[in-house]
Amino acid sequence: MKHLVIIFVFLFSALVAFGQSKTTENLQKKYTDSFSLFFYQNTLRMINQSGNQEFDELIKDIEKMKFLMVDKKEQFKAADYSKLKGEYISETFEEVMTTRYEGRNLDILLKEKAGKTQGMVVLVNDSTSLYVLDVVGSIALDKVTTLYKTLDESTDVGKKIKNFADRNAKRKEGDKEGDDH
Repeated sequence: MKHLVIIFVFLFSALVAFGQSKTTENLQKKYTDSFSLFFYQNTLRMINQSGNQEFDELIKDIEKMKFLMVDKKEQFKAADYSKLKGEYISETFEEVMTTRYEGRNLDILLKEKAGKTQGMVVLVNDSTSLYVLDVVGSIALDKVTTLYKTLDESTDVGKKIKNFADRNAKRKEGDKEGDDH
């Protein structure tokens, strides 16, 4: 019986250690109007309706992924973004790449253990929204924009992203009209 308890504790701690980032969870709690989607290996394959083998290769090392969309509004400033990256770094993520994609800034952070990537976070930041891809597993660094583009262009996922972005744009237009009166 004692061995069974030890095995259970070990398995539970292993599951907790490789879960989604606490920083991502806290970000979602702080911005309650954020929108999130979870993907697992099988749901990512369903997005690949065309049977693209390159996409299958791209997602082969992803166990699960959380896609979080945050409407930045006026409450989320540049300093908040820097603080957010610092919180990921305090969770032992390492900033490995910064780039631009279609007018958005992308920051990629990795968490490694014994030379193997355990997780990664991709922050996609523009003037109105923050997108977070919190991955348990890994994606080849040169393919991160391909994954983001595929999610964005996926019929179901892309529609949700577009609806979120349109909602933000309409809200901003309403804010501007309210300022004029």
